[in-house]
Amino acid sequence: MKMLEFLLFAFVLTSMIGCSNVIKESSVKNSSNPSTELKESNEVIEKVINEELDKYFTGFDGCFVLFDQNKGEYSIYNEAKSKKEISPCSTFKIVNSLIGLETNILQGESTTFKWDGTKYQIESWNKDQTLKSAVSNSVVWYFQKVSSQVGKEKMQEYINKFNYGNKDISGGLTNFWLQSSLKISPKEQVDMLRKFYEYQLPASKANIDIVKNVITLSNENGIKLSGKTGSGGSLL
Repeated sequence: MKMLEFLLFAFVLTSMIGCSNVIKESSVKNSSNPSTELKESNEVIEKVINEELDKYFTGFDGCFVLFDQNKGEYSIYNEAKSKKEISPCSTFKIVNSLIGLETNILQGESTTFKWDGTKYQIESWNKDQTLKSAVSNSVVWYFQKVSSQVGKEKMQEYINKFNYGNKDISGGLTNFWLQSSLKISPKEQVDMLRKFYEYQLPASKANIDIVKNVITLSNENGIKLSGKTGSGGSLL
């Protein structure tokens, strides 16, 4: 069996009526597994539907976490793995972008860092990058520059404020999120992203909106799809 830590964060937002209807008519409705109730730290109880998605994970060791904001309900495949903390890798670029904006290292999606001439295997990395292009192309060196300029003290401060995973940045400012000290579970990622989308993180609305824009993948027919990949491979 191929071993792959697979993180998929899916959100059914209030504005995404079309997607919401699809979910209602498909796997959530057809799940034969019983639901459970999940008590969060603030004592709000939310329902968890345990999904049967084995056929989609043949040959892979992973999980699926979806939260429906309309229902206040999770759909989870492999709940045990959804609670296991692992390296966020490039999914951390969402938080790194926000911290960079909050600390004024980044002034907006057009903030540009110059390429230093180092040749990378991924050709799109071998040029100057804006925040928007760095997120789109998942350019590690850009965000290593951001974190270095933020500094250890401020980075730790924001990681703590955002309650991000195990909050451990001891792996070094340019590596802590890359198969190193920082760990977060898929369930924790979804909970953090819920707060992000609902403006519940301790960050300005303007900066959250900038990050929302740079992670938008498509926006058509009234449906907005946003996301960020995260790999456990050598390129991260």
